[in-house]
Amino acid sequence: MGKKRYNDYGDWLKKHFPFRVQKIMVDAGFTCPNRDGTKGVGGCIYCNNRSFSPFYCDARKTISQQISDGKAFFGRKYHDMRYLVYFQAYSNTYSDLDTLCGKYEEALSEDDVAGIIIGTRPDCVSTPLLDYLQQLGSHVFVAVEYGIESVKDHTLRTINRGHDFSCSQKAIEATASRGIHTGAHVILGLPGEDANECLLQASVVSSLPLHFLKIHHLQVLKGTLLAQMHEQSAIRIFEVSEYISLLAEYISRLRENILLERFVTLSPKEMVLAPKWGLKSQEFTNMLEGYMERHDLWQGKYASHNSSFL
Repeated sequence: MGKKRYNDYGDWLKKHFPFRVQKIMVDAGFTCPNRDGTKGVGGCIYCNNRSFSPFYCDARKTISQQISDGKAFFGRKYHDMRYLVYFQAYSNTYSDLDTLCGKYEEALSEDDVAGIIIGTRPDCVSTPLLDYLQQLGSHVFVAVEYGIESVKDHTLRTINRGHDFSCSQKAIEATASRGIHTGAHVILGLPGEDANECLLQASVVSSLPLHFLKIHHLQVLKGTLLAQMHEQSAIRIFEVSEYISLLAEYISRLRENILLERFVTLSPKEMVLAPKWGLKSQEFTNMLEGYMERHDLWQGKYASHNSSFL
């Protein structure tokens, strides 16, 4: 892990690719089964997709146009850049196979694109799709990122997720078994989950054959059902010091070879109701690393699952 006390995804990317890579997000125009009525309506109680879509990410544009706009934006900062196209908005495996293949291959056909990352739900993948991604991954970088959010079924029902944890397990195992880079994200502090339940989650997550993990704090955004719950004081929001303490302990219970990509989600200020920490991502990471140093914590220190899946 080098000087850091956790296994950093960014450091791994630098070793994996012989060139600098940057993610470009695209909106491929998909929806979700708990939005279109298949499993529910309204989506997850915390979700407002506009909170993490950059200006160039617009479903009214083609995939190629969004990539071109993204490259123009990042090209001003760095030269000799290659790109990973991140299908992020909603569920990016939620369509028929021909449509999906067309979207992915349109992205991969663009100059300087080194691979794709597909964000989706565990109930939106099929055997034919995973077989296709396995074949695709034999000659280009392919990663699939699943929203686990919680390992507790009662929590998944509360947040209107529309699937149970067993569904996440099966999808992750099926994906990783094909040699596809497999990731997930979880949210700490969801309604009904206290700090102790969050820490217990770490060993369950460690038992999954995950390559990388994103960890988010619970963020209340305008225009969501969670915002209504917040107005009624029905949920608890962590102070930054509480979250850093919880996160450091959580990391210490994770399998040491899981790559950690992110610790917070930062949405536009005008959309955030709580918490309002006023921190940039790097400022938060510096505080976390300082806390882990002072308390002599590191990833895997208290892990109960250390089997190597990588």
